[in-house]
Amino acid sequence: MSEKEIDSVTNVETTGHEWDGIKELNNPLPRWWVYVFYATIVFSIGYAVYYPAIPLIEGATRGISGETTRGQLHQEMAEVEAGRADMLEQIRGMDVGEIQANPELARFASAGGASAFKVYCSQCHGSGAQGAAGYPNLNDDDWLWGGSVEQIAATIRHGVRYEADGDTRWSEMPAFGRDQLLPREDILAVAHYVRSLSGLEHDQSAMDEGARVYAENCAACHGDDGLGNTELGAPNLADALWLYGNSQQDIVSQVNNPKHGVMPAWGDRLGDAVVKQLAVYVHGLGGGE
Repeated sequence: MSEKEIDSVTNVETTGHEWDGIKELNNPLPRWWVYVFYATIVFSIGYAVYYPAIPLIEGATRGISGETTRGQLHQEMAEVEAGRADMLEQIRGMDVGEIQANPELARFASAGGASAFKVYCSQCHGSGAQGAAGYPNLNDDDWLWGGSVEQIAATIRHGVRYEADGDTRWSEMPAFGRDQLLPREDILAVAHYVRSLSGLEHDQSAMDEGARVYAENCAACHGDDGLGNTELGAPNLADALWLYGNSQQDIVSQVNNPKHGVMPAWGDRLGDAVVKQLAVYVHGLGGGE
């Protein structure tokens, strides 16, 4: 064993490490630091024993307490559900119109509907329900299947063109061009006529022929004046709101080979209470009838 080296300046033993003429002194750690270090070791052992802490192959040690943040969350959620149970039971037993007429229930339902909308509906209709091309704007007053709170609830419950639900909303516009029901010149003419219904620029020379084609092929669903029919899900063609675009080409494309949107039936997925809450919320956005 080599002899201990004592630094001549500080009279402190060195560790034997030296760099560029600088020697490391073997000073003892401060006692307070050592005591704190020991305390953390004791604390960590106690923590590992009391709380779930040590990972295993298919889980972790449960600890004496068995308490976890996940368990705390479940407990808090259970308390919230218990607090909401009475209101939800009232909602289940009432018509959606009656819920809307009760100020306290209406506020509760609207808040719950707003939360559910963000989870289940915003992906298509947008976070503010403003919609997008092919996805209806729920803030305006244009409703394919009616905008009363009862009609909105029915649409949410059964969906649109959702084949798994026998009561789904269903409408289908013929493909006048694809299926050769109308010649190309008639489709172009009726597109000009449809644009005229909402005051858009159009070819006046095509109006008479377009009106004839409309009366013979379109008025049965969209109405003689183009105001649509909520019983059939036929859109209003005389306003400024368009689901698939209002350009001449957009309208020609829709008459030629129409797009048909699909919405899931949420009744079985979410339950009656959530459907009613969503209906109250959507109706309250400002466009409900």
